[in-house]
Amino acid sequence: MILTQILQPNCVRVPVESKDKEAVITELVDLLAANGLLLDRDEALQAVLAREQTRSTGTGVGIAIPHGKCKAVRELVMAMGIAHEPIDFDSVDGKPVSILILLLSPLDQTGPHIQALARISRLMLDDEFRKRLEETATPEELYTLLEGKETS
Repeated sequence: MILTQILQPNCVRVPVESKDKEAVITELVDLLAANGLLLDRDEALQAVLAREQTRSTGTGVGIAIPHGKCKAVRELVMAMGIAHEPIDFDSVDGKPVSILILLLSPLDQTGPHIQALARISRLMLDDEFRKRLEETATPEELYTLLEGKETS
């Protein structure tokens, strides 16, 4: 799976404006909605927030992957943001996050959802790549960096 086949360049926010967990999740869901990728913005937001209540998606080392499954999308969609001021996300390592990757998928499409989570996890194992993501200044720079990493 190649993430740039899911992530549209206009669904990247650098830097995010929000300063807390719920607000940044809302900001990324709203970015998907503004680009016509959601059938129901409120349902999509509720799915992600409900998933977040069961266990934080702050995976550690400055990364959060908020995600959810719902009827508000026809296919797997993705938004990405960089917080230049790290956000407390109740991460497993107790550290704030700078890299935010939001995924939403239909209830009946578990395969692509799991594949995307696995691909993100593999990419984020690269310390240098993570650092470069955190330092991006524009959405275009982030998208180009991701595209380059996936084709290398």
